[in-house]
Amino acid sequence: MPWPHAIRDLVFLGIAFLLWQIEASLGTGSVASILVSVTAGAATAFCGYLIHEWGHLIGARLGHSVVRLPASPTEVFLFNFDSDRNGRTQFLIMSMGGYIASVIVIWFLLTTLSLTTIAGAVAIGLTAAGVVATAVLEIPPFVHVWRGGAIPRGGAYVSSGSPSDPTN
Repeated sequence: MPWPHAIRDLVFLGIAFLLWQIEASLGTGSVASILVSVTAGAATAFCGYLIHEWGHLIGARLGHSVVRLPASPTEVFLFNFDSDRNGRTQFLIMSMGGYIASVIVIWFLLTTLSLTTIAGAVAIGLTAAGVVATAVLEIPPFVHVWRGGAIPRGGAYVSSGSPSDPTN
């Protein structure tokens, strides 16, 4: 488990929760309330992204994938997927974990937030934009691998020959 990332992401969730508490106490109409509302919504959408990434890691673990865990919470990716040591099924399970997490986040936001508030509209709007970005960036490689193509390389996908700790 990438404990530094887990702690970092729990801090982000706590900040988002705190911003919602502040937003609720400020009322509406003031510049401060608008700024806090926009920030709370943006922080919530960012937490949705983090949950999506944890979904990928959970999928990778469930698929018994070989991954490289980060050394520092400042690394961009929560983990790197070893394209050489994992198979097609492991890639597909890892990918599905992120999609399932996104569906849960969207369901949660749509059932708990209101579009009539600034914070709710920002959170749902930015999350929707993230879902579109996910569709554009992640679904084509998923379909390519599903149809028998090679597992992607580069970015979060590393090869066994790269300098890394390939431990689970």
